[in-house]
Amino acid sequence: MSAARDEIFTRIRRSLRRDAPLAAPPAHRSQAPESNVRPRLEKDPLECFIDKVHAAAGTVDRISAISDVVQATSDYLHRHGLEPRLVVASHPLISELAWPAEWKIHAGPARGEDHIGVGAAFAGVAETGTLVMLSGADNPTTLNFLPDDHIVVVSALQIVAHLEDAWRLMRDSVTAMPRTVNLITGPSRTADVEQTIQLGAHGPRRLHVIVIED
Repeated sequence: MSAARDEIFTRIRRSLRRDAPLAAPPAHRSQAPESNVRPRLEKDPLECFIDKVHAAAGTVDRISAISDVVQATSDYLHRHGLEPRLVVASHPLISELAWPAEWKIHAGPARGEDHIGVGAAFAGVAETGTLVMLSGADNPTTLNFLPDDHIVVVSALQIVAHLEDAWRLMRDSVTAMPRTVNLITGPSRTADVEQTIQLGAHGPRRLHVIVIED
């Protein structure tokens, strides 16, 4: 088996015009990745991001300050006739909010009986309307998948033009990579049955994004 493997690697090196295995990984590639050609955005990244979220069957509220998240959430619940029973992240964008005393709120991972989850995005991608969600104790991944209604808070300052920019922002600002990075574009959907789009197949039926512009 070893001889066969060595022969395969020898052929690969020969095709790459190399005489021996690399002594070490090319670290410069990860430290200074080359920029590929990217499509030009037709408008401001924030406006483009909002358009793409709508195109993916999501909804958006724009607010001027983080304190307005509670009112925006209340408006969303009222529009859809939902009771104020929420599971929320303990992320800094959410943890200090003054939720109404009569609302039923608990922080932490979502459970099977939780129907409305409120989380925070690390970034938004204007090109596709994608939310970049980093897992962690303050932003459990279950919030992205278990509740029927997923409300996500994101700062307008974290809206980037392309996905490559989101990875670069992550490398520059996150001290340790999270266990999971979820890229969310619109509510969950499938067309497996008779090629008919069904929302909520593998996750939330509705996705609502609250953009803080301050």
